[in-house]
Amino acid sequence: MACNRSERLMKLGERLRLYSPINTQIQQFVPKNQELGVNQIPNNTNSNRAAVLVCLFEDPQGHLRVILTKRASTLSSHSGEVALPGGKVEEGDADDIETALREAEEEIGLDRSLVDVVTVLESFTAKKGITVIPVVGILWDRNAFNPLINTAEVASIFDAPLEMFLKDENRREQEFEHMGYKYVIHFFDHQTENEKYIIWAFTAAILIKAASVVYQRPPDFQDRRPRFWNRSRQ
Repeated sequence: MACNRSERLMKLGERLRLYSPINTQIQQFVPKNQELGVNQIPNNTNSNRAAVLVCLFEDPQGHLRVILTKRASTLSSHSGEVALPGGKVEEGDADDIETALREAEEEIGLDRSLVDVVTVLESFTAKKGITVIPVVGILWDRNAFNPLINTAEVASIFDAPLEMFLKDENRREQEFEHMGYKYVIHFFDHQTENEKYIIWAFTAAILIKAASVVYQRPPDFQDRRPRFWNRSRQ
């Protein structure tokens, strides 16, 4: 595996391992792994907690890309939308990392042994009150991953350049208001050989944060996200 690890990607992994999310939701539980700041799932875990996998890999040109999915049209919620692999905590999950890796394996056949988890990011709280933990992992060898899509949950799998979520190109926005606070929802257009995807709202917000941490700079646009996405919950 070492031959597949570029020096730049290894340095990125080392730096991300030192990242500490500034968020009481992440830090209030006893860490299982102090180096990563990984949290054990509390005993009172219920369906209001989930984790997603921000899986990064390097393309042949040395650019970072992230794996995304399009949800199946038959799902009861967010059908047909672009999402990161992931889902709700299930009984037996030891921590948020295990939730994210298990869900990615179930949804797209991503063998967890291929992913090197390097950090977790600040939690996001969806409008329905579900706390979502973004787990960042590196796929050292993209060629070793042979997708096996669970068609009951996923319609397609694709990847996009991570840096696009810091750029103003191919981006649109729409302003909304909630309890007197005006916020912006971002829409990123991404074209593959076979389909055009729109990456927006919650998923876009997580990827803007991930890209900001990875590239160590803010986006080229104003990121006025909804305040309710940052509520702290147990």
